[in-house]
Amino acid sequence: MPTSNDNNSNPQNAKKQQPADSPDPGAQPRMLQAPKGTRDFFPDEMIWRRHLEKTWREVSIRHGFDEIEGPTFELLDLYRVKSGDEIVSELFSFEDRGGRQLALRPEFTPTLARMVVARAASLPKPTKWFAIPLHYRAERPQRGRLREFLQWNVDMIGDDSPAADSEVLGVAIDLLAELGLTRELVRVKISHRETVSKCLLRLGIPEDRLLQAFALLDRRDKMSPEDFQKAAGALGLKDDTIARFDEIARAGIAATASWGEVVRSLQVPEQDLEDLQPIHDILDKTGLAPWCEYDLGIVRGLAYYTGTVFEIRDAGGKERAVCGGGRYDRLVETFGGPPTPACGFGMGDVVLSLMLQDHRLKPEAADIMPAPDVFLISAGGDDAEALLPKLLLDLRRAGLHARRSYRATRNVGKLLKEASNTHARFAVILGQELEQGQLVVKDLTAGDQIPVDVGQVAKLVLTRLGRFSERGLDAPTSSCGM
Repeated sequence: MPTSNDNNSNPQNAKKQQPADSPDPGAQPRMLQAPKGTRDFFPDEMIWRRHLEKTWREVSIRHGFDEIEGPTFELLDLYRVKSGDEIVSELFSFEDRGGRQLALRPEFTPTLARMVVARAASLPKPTKWFAIPLHYRAERPQRGRLREFLQWNVDMIGDDSPAADSEVLGVAIDLLAELGLTRELVRVKISHRETVSKCLLRLGIPEDRLLQAFALLDRRDKMSPEDFQKAAGALGLKDDTIARFDEIARAGIAATASWGEVVRSLQVPEQDLEDLQPIHDILDKTGLAPWCEYDLGIVRGLAYYTGTVFEIRDAGGKERAVCGGGRYDRLVETFGGPPTPACGFGMGDVVLSLMLQDHRLKPEAADIMPAPDVFLISAGGDDAEALLPKLLLDLRRAGLHARRSYRATRNVGKLLKEASNTHARFAVILGQELEQGQLVVKDLTAGDQIPVDVGQVAKLVLTRLGRFSERGLDAPTSSCGM
């Protein structure tokens, strides 16, 4: 029980004992904003997000990939195993009530590897998975890079052949074509880690510094020339070495060239390119070569890549890479699984959306918003006003996308314009025909209109849409009567 010394027991003291962080009742309310690097998805933005997810999903499925998902947060050690302690500063990490160190996922590949290990003995070979998860990175937001973003991940596990690399590339290229991007607008830049390693070794880079060199070369476009030169010098990359590597790396050889032309253009011993030749051959056979070029400057700085690596970039160079991936044949083993070849990619929604916007290929929200099947219009009168909400519910129960106006006007012309603006197929007008127990169904595409008994509206609309037979002869019709 409270005692006489308990200030909270005295109503006169209650106001004085408010916590220091309690809002001041007389203060103006603060306008709170979304955290920096995140986005609010209002209807126009959300419909684009859902459209993009739908396209990603459809392309994945038609290429034979199955969808998976994992937790939004993982044990922090999952990322330490893959990337070392330095990764921690790039994550949103926290400690739960049990003292476990957790982190919001910055990427999906470690989760995928953990899931593969969990069922390694029973998975088919190859295993083809895709996912469309949200990711989080604790970094400085900038154009094309946010702290929260959606990413499409496509992975093929258990196949070490160049055909698997080609199949994964084919999924990404098919998606680009599906969204209207052409091979003139984007380039798929392909490299191979072993090929780049051999080039760097010939240029004098010590073998024990190769991974550091890869990480540095991968960050090059994000660094000032002075910072890059300083870091390169520390690794043994002298000015003349960098110049020679640039000459090799930036050649940009079209994958449609013959293998002999590729060798001559890169000006390196053919034996150093032996890892690149199998992917060259398969690109030609599959018809993907016109989209691709070889760029040995693509190294993908993450240490787990082991073979073919690639990035998809805007041909004009305006945006950062829209997609990146490659082969990671030892990652599953790192997490305690059996030796398992794997390859895959990630494609983020932020850069992809910017690229489509740059090329005027991002659709307007009105063009991808689900259009109503039916738009109900009340021409006024007590009977119409009483019937409209029940009829609206009955049409929805019949499986129709039905909407109504919430405007005060009962001007049929204005309401028909509103219906047309929603791209509705039919308008159902509740007018004077109600005296005979009928409504008017107007086809907003064909322009004709039909009087119909109140109880037959759903059947008529479903029939005109070609969907009545799909629902069966027992499809519900309006139960509204007069």
